Amino acid sequence: MMFGYGRVSSRQQNEDRQVDALISFGVPPDNIYIDKESGKSLDRTNYQRLRNDVLREGDTLVVKELDRLSRNKSDIRTELEYYKQHGIRVIILDIPTTCLTIEDGNKWVLDMVSTILIEVLGSIAEAERLKIRKRQAEGISAAKSKGVQFGRKLIKRPKNWEPVYSSWKNGDITAVEAMHRTKLKKTTFYRLAKEAADHERSYDDG
Repeated sequence: MMFGYGRVSSRQQNEDRQVDALISFGVPPDNIYIDKESGKSLDRTNYQRLRNDVLREGDTLVVKELDRLSRNKSDIRTELEYYKQHGIRVIILDIPTTCLTIEDGNKWVLDMVSTILIEVLGSIAEAERLKIRKRQAEGISAAKSKGVQFGRKLIKRPKNWEPVYSSWKNGDITAVEAMHRTKLKKTTFYRLAKEAADHERSYDDG
């Protein structure tokens, strides 16, 4: 049987281009599995289901592009070796030699050419992943240099925080009263209280 696999990196992206190419090649629509997840990991729900529960010896797996399988060169090599050992043919539509049918006597030619192309494209896919990661790191660094804060926004303590916090900590007033005096919401009050307690603990330990 013939199965297809497609992947886009986020839910905002559209997989129609891949699906159309798979159907045009002859993959039944009901046999196409799609993930909307990053290609940096193989731990994708539909891919793992297709790989481990659906595909059997003698089946064919079709993907439009090699990096739809993975963007990691090592993972690509591992997966292709897995399919080879389990008698599952892999066709990458953008690698024409994987689509050809060659007589058994000339099969080594197909295998050799496909291996070379897969190695090259695997390297390109991995390089692209590293380039994306580098761009993201550079973008974050540039944003930080302009004062952009990442993560949870820091909360400015009220001017009367210290005396009110001390009174609450000593049991002189209730938490409700402390929130009323500092005009803080419950979650904000307890978050600041935890930060204060953590700071006091680290000071004591030091």
